[in-house]
Amino acid sequence: MRIGLIGYGKMGKAIERLATEQGHSIAFALKGDVIPSPEQLRQADVCIEFTGPESAFANLKACIENKMPVVSGTTGWLDDFEEISSMCKKSESAFFYTSNFSLGVNIFFTLNQQLARIMNQFDQYDVTMEEIHHTAKKDAPSGTAITILEGLTENLDRKNEWHLGHDLKDKSISVGVKRIDPTPGTHSVSYSTPIDNIEIKHTAHTRDGFAQGAITAAQWLIGKTGVFGMQDLLKL
Repeated sequence: MRIGLIGYGKMGKAIERLATEQGHSIAFALKGDVIPSPEQLRQADVCIEFTGPESAFANLKACIENKMPVVSGTTGWLDDFEEISSMCKKSESAFFYTSNFSLGVNIFFTLNQQLARIMNQFDQYDVTMEEIHHTAKKDAPSGTAITILEGLTENLDRKNEWHLGHDLKDKSISVGVKRIDPTPGTHSVSYSTPIDNIEIKHTAHTRDGFAQGAITAAQWLIGKTGVFGMQDLLKL
């Protein structure tokens, strides 16, 4: 598999290392603010895009217009997600997006939804969440945290929104955000009463889990058309 890397920061370099160890090749590696040209895209079988919210749309658009399958893990740009998805379907290209490529995190997403359905009947428990990332993380809360929050608000009748900070509001989930180096990513959900506490947590120790998930998704995406995510890949 020939991979085009769009974004050559810490994640891009982790993907390059793991991919080459597994016998894949890197067709090109670009900084996040450099849009791939049609000539560069023709060198690859699939692209993996980890840039920033200000760059993601242009990079994904370039791939889709050239019918290049593209896997993206960039967060903070999802106001444009429907437009990218529509472009992908019209051009019969392939686009794979998730806020987190870690197998463990996606199991956590499913566990979070299931626990929320159970806790829906116990309204004496208030729910809060916290996320911790490295200081280079630009969006807050993280894309992973937002996916977790969506799982909560979809399954808890008493909660229909979220807000940053810990001042409790009846219908809102309080979200604590911390930026501490070199944390790859920690997410926790807590249900609390004055007498006890129930907590689920996922802690990433390295970026390798995210990088490996992106490589697996890229290999799976080749030859497909449409818009996909981790639920399609893992069938959780």
